[in-house]
Amino acid sequence: MARTKRLLTGFIAIASMMLALLTTTATTAQAGTTESNGGVKVMPLGDSITDGITVPGGYRIDLWNKFVSGGYKVDFVGSLYNGPSSLGDHDHEGHSGWTIAQIDQNVVNWLRASTPHTILLHIGTNDIYGSDPGGAPSRLSTLLDHITATAPDAEVFVAQITPLAFDDSIVRSFNAAIPGIVQNKVNAGKHVHMVDMYDALTLSDLAGDGVHPNASGYSKMANVWYNALLSVPGSIGSKSAAAVPGRG
Repeated sequence: MARTKRLLTGFIAIASMMLALLTTTATTAQAGTTESNGGVKVMPLGDSITDGITVPGGYRIDLWNKFVSGGYKVDFVGSLYNGPSSLGDHDHEGHSGWTIAQIDQNVVNWLRASTPHTILLHIGTNDIYGSDPGGAPSRLSTLLDHITATAPDAEVFVAQITPLAFDDSIVRSFNAAIPGIVQNKVNAGKHVHMVDMYDALTLSDLAGDGVHPNASGYSKMANVWYNALLSVPGSIGSKSAAAVPGRG
C-alpha cells in the first residue's frame, strides 16, 4: 500500500509539472524583439528553467544586475523574450518543456541568427522523466558538437542541472556524466566549460512543483553563472572605464 501511495504521489507530481510546462510554453514565451546594446552577446539557452516560469526572467534578472554593477556590457540574445520591466534585456533561448533533442534540432539556426560570443546552457531536466534518461548524456554530447561546430569561437558554459524533488538518482547520474563530456570537448580544442548548478541549490530553493527554482534559487544560479563567466577571461568582455576605480 505504501509503495502504491509513493508511486501515485510521484505520478501526480510529474503530471502537474507537465501541465505547467505545456501551459507556460504557450503563454510565457514571446517572440524576441531583439533588444541590443552593442555589448558582448550572451545566449541563455535551455528549457523552462532558463525561460523562468515560477519567476519570469529566472536567473537572468540577477545575472543582468551583476553585469551592470560589475561594469560589463552584455547583450542577451535569443529568439524569445520575457521577464519583468526591470530586466534590462529580455532576449533568451529558453524553451519551456523542451528536451536536449528538441534544442539540438533548432540550435544551429539560432546560433546563426544570433551569433553569440558566450552560451549559457542548462538542459536535461525534461529528459530525466522522459522515455530514455539514460541516453541523455549522449544527446548532450551531440548537442555540444553541433554548438561548437556552428560557433567554434564561442565560450560554451554547460551546467550540471539543478536538483529535482524526485528522481534524484537519475539527476545525479546525468550530472556525473557531464564532466567527462566537457573534458572530451576541451581535449578536442573546444571552448567548453562545466558549471556546477546542482550543488549550488537545495530542495528549499525550489518552487512548489519541485522542479523550477524559486526566487532564492534563481539568485543562486545567477551567482554561479557570474562567477563561472568571470573565470574565463573575455567571456563577457572587460569592465567599462566608468566601472574602474579612479576612472570616468
